[in-house]
Amino acid sequence: MVSLNACLLIATLVYVGLVLYMRFGWFRTGLSSTRVAHQYSDSRVSVLIAARNEEENIGRTLDCLVTQNFPEDRLEIIVVDDHSTDRTAEIVRTYAPYGVRLLQMDEGDKLNSYKKLAISKAIDISTGDIIMTTDADCRMGPNWVQTVVKFMDEGGLEMVSSPVAYHEEKSRFERLQTLEFLYLIGLGASGIGNGVPTTCNGANLAYRKETFFRVGGFKGIDDLASGDDELLLHKVSEEAADRIGFCKSKEAIVYTDAKPTLASFISQRKRWASKSTKYKDKRIVVLGVVIWLFNLALIWGTLRFLLELPTFNWTFAFCVMLKISVEWVFLQPITDFVGRKELMRYLPFLSFAHTVYLVYIGVAGNMGKYDWKGRTVK
Repeated sequence: MVSLNACLLIATLVYVGLVLYMRFGWFRTGLSSTRVAHQYSDSRVSVLIAARNEEENIGRTLDCLVTQNFPEDRLEIIVVDDHSTDRTAEIVRTYAPYGVRLLQMDEGDKLNSYKKLAISKAIDISTGDIIMTTDADCRMGPNWVQTVVKFMDEGGLEMVSSPVAYHEEKSRFERLQTLEFLYLIGLGASGIGNGVPTTCNGANLAYRKETFFRVGGFKGIDDLASGDDELLLHKVSEEAADRIGFCKSKEAIVYTDAKPTLASFISQRKRWASKSTKYKDKRIVVLGVVIWLFNLALIWGTLRFLLELPTFNWTFAFCVMLKISVEWVFLQPITDFVGRKELMRYLPFLSFAHTVYLVYIGVAGNMGKYDWKGRTVK
């Protein structure tokens, strides 16, 4: 009969293999495209933002967008005001001279997915061939649009995920989030690099309008509050996984803020996890379950390790070191890419904290409801 230590060791080796495979995918995103190039000359771009109660952030985001190094006659910016109760709409109107369009939602019936409806309505009135989405609390460099569009056009791509990073952190807790979030962004890029798109972030996502309509838009996934990014990615992947790319360029990075409190962080992650039961690609589901079980095994191993003291469990210690080591190998090039190598000193602590949080979120995110933007959704 296989011992418990042997089971933990086997689970750790499987995890190590998966992370190394994902690291390979990260480097593949940097290779020149082997796809047949298509000519999408003079592409028109529509940047969409769904905003709710973002008076403190929306002005800074729009300042970044109206100063993009992209022809004005081929770029439009549409902000959808999702029933804000603050000055969000008033601030957006001041940008009308710069061509920013405001669309205000007025839904009489309660919905579970206001954001998907907001994006769908914006797409319906948009004039762009390429849709780019970001959030109302994001910042980007002046070459963001042209970098992503050039990458998309030269590769003949239908969807492009690009990097998102936290910055301007105000506490150690926020810096821990930055490192953890880079791990997630790295996993998304790696999946695309390996030809198995798994995750992306709507704060920096681009796709062709005709692709959106061809896959049926958000139909079939519009019952969830979340998923305007990942679940749409999976729908496109079913038809065109080889025409999805990750724009690994520093010019394409979008910056946003970490959550200031543990409660807001947990709420956000529960929302993200809530869509996992809707994944149609069973490979992604299996991957998630394997990682969840491995982390559960580590928690069990930690408790057993503490109970057995002063006897030292070398197998458990070896497994922990393997986990931290392979995560170091995976995260090092990603933190280097965004210029945040100093965050690696937090990895040992984050590795343990992430184990506990991942097990909890895996359960809590698929049970009950959660609060989002002052609404209770599921």
